[in-house]
Amino acid sequence: MKINRIQKIRELLEDTHSISINTLCETFNVSKYTIRRDINELEQTGFLKKVYGGIVLQEREHQSPEPFSLRESRNVQAKKKIARIAASLVKDGDIIYIDSGTTTMHMLPFLVKHQHLTIVTASVYVINAAAALNKFNIIATGGTLYVPSMAFVGPTVLNCLKDYNISKAFMASTGVSIEHGATNASPLESEIKRSLMGKAAQKFLLADTSKLDVASLMSYCELKDLDGVIMEKNPPSRYIDYFEQNNVSMLTK
Repeated sequence: MKINRIQKIRELLEDTHSISINTLCETFNVSKYTIRRDINELEQTGFLKKVYGGIVLQEREHQSPEPFSLRESRNVQAKKKIARIAASLVKDGDIIYIDSGTTTMHMLPFLVKHQHLTIVTASVYVINAAAALNKFNIIATGGTLYVPSMAFVGPTVLNCLKDYNISKAFMASTGVSIEHGATNASPLESEIKRSLMGKAAQKFLLADTSKLDVASLMSYCELKDLDGVIMEKNPPSRYIDYFEQNNVSMLTK
């Protein structure tokens, strides 16, 4: 029944925070017309917002940001595969930036074979994990702690980044789309990511395919501004075509 289907859509979206229209059609075995009609009803309540190819949970001002620990537990195997591919791009002597995120943090175990590696980061998790390995030169940006991402933000981070010549930046994102580029839910974190995109470094986006066709609050770069995108499997053909047309490397293995 329609009422049950709409309630189920609410429950799915609360759990995943983003769903594609194709997934909804397959889940309920109904047409795109039917799903779009349901979505329109839910959109009028302010529960969700439509993005290209799907829907995302509408963030409310009174809602607490999703805890880092919850995001960390999703798609772990895909994130580890992506992190392994990213780590394979690192060379001895590199100065790399590891962004705050639940995918980028998995790079560390794959980096221990490298010599004279410097890691610059605002991520508390990366700082602690890298220190525990006792292998790297670690530069922590300092700043104001933003608890939802367990990362430092603010002018201190931006000033720190100005001082270092980073060779490779490994970026995180909460949403990826051709129309909106790489997006993030935090304005303060987005400011840092924009600063990194302005540096003379190779920039790689690490994102599992569940983030495709999702637009978060703020865009920090267009996908064509990246040197490479790393995912656990090939994205839809429109993304592959876009990357080829804009000379962006697509790395899946």
